[in-house]
Amino acid sequence: MYLISKTLANMVKHVNIRQGLYLSAMVAAAAIMSSCGKKDEAAAAAAAAAAQQAPQLKVEAVSPTTSTLLKKFPATLEGKTDIQVRPQVSGFLTSVNVDEGASVKKGQVLFTIDQVQFQAAVEQAQAAVAAAKTAVDNAKIIESQNKLLYDKGIISSIVWQQSDNALKQAQAQLNQANAALVSARKNLDYTVVTAPSDGIVGKIPFRVGSLVSPSMAEPLTTVSDISEMYAYFSLTEKDLLDMTAGGTTTVNQGISAMPEVKLFLANGTEYPYSGKVETISGVVDKSTGAARVRALFPNPNHELLSGFTGTVAVPQTYENAMVIPQRATFEYQNLKFVFAVGDSSKVHMTPIQVAELNDGQNYIVTGGLQPGQEIVVEGVGTAITARDEGKSIEAIKAQK
Repeated sequence: MYLISKTLANMVKHVNIRQGLYLSAMVAAAAIMSSCGKKDEAAAAAAAAAAQQAPQLKVEAVSPTTSTLLKKFPATLEGKTDIQVRPQVSGFLTSVNVDEGASVKKGQVLFTIDQVQFQAAVEQAQAAVAAAKTAVDNAKIIESQNKLLYDKGIISSIVWQQSDNALKQAQAQLNQANAALVSARKNLDYTVVTAPSDGIVGKIPFRVGSLVSPSMAEPLTTVSDISEMYAYFSLTEKDLLDMTAGGTTTVNQGISAMPEVKLFLANGTEYPYSGKVETISGVVDKSTGAARVRALFPNPNHELLSGFTGTVAVPQTYENAMVIPQRATFEYQNLKFVFAVGDSSKVHMTPIQVAELNDGQNYIVTGGLQPGQEIVVEGVGTAITARDEGKSIEAIKAQK
């Protein structure tokens, strides 16, 4: 009995945990046999026979297939345009015409700055223009008269030339007055702050009565065009090399060949619209070893907002892949194994290699198994059953 127990203990060290119940039953049977006397010999023999009965196994054949998995990257979202709205003139806010989160159209009035001083400047500029026009008219009259007198030889050329210069000076002053009027009117227009584009109004830190100016650090607000959204994420150097087939194709060719990408929001839900990768930075950040990538997603319902975070999922398709359930594998000394069906309906531990990417339920086998080979996916043991020894796996599965 000691020899049996020692042998079983050594086996426990080298089998997968899913064999535990089977081996525990055998150990229990051995213990019963060693502790019971001759009176219980028949019962102990029956228990040992039951322990030797291997559990039923479920096997599946490994066959090549096409598998698509999602490689996920953390992402931040920004509106297609996020325009800071800043005042062009200084003054006190007299009205705030929108609220935070409002949807606005290009040209819609957002704020009004006190217009009194700017209206006065316009009127003053208009008066200066009128005066300049009068001066030009007077200068024209004098120049015309002096020209006639000069032509008749009554005055010298110097007198006529002086009147002509005076006319030109008056015309220059008129041009200057007109420019000042344009500037005054422009400043008056700047007192009405309008939306630079269609979009959503962001934070409004200033209210009626606040003094604003072009030099202030904080904008009046930000208008975000969120009809389409940019999702920014990063690809590692390895990802870039994989995308360009080790550098044999260009990044632009790699972008063109990329499938549409998916977006998962912060709450884990999948965004209903797919996006497309548009650009990849031409420089890898030395501190992170990654390049910035921009994908564009439609946002017709304005569900996404600037500042959102999420996960961009890039589909990766594997051709002729052998996919097995993760529950059919186990780890031993940092290696992955499966129980493959061998001769005489026996199963044996087989080391396998799997792809780094998986969906949490299945593995893609890259080595260790051959197409058509059968593996145990449930009820792992060391044999099919005692009654099935010598039968083919097909016959065993047929009777199940």
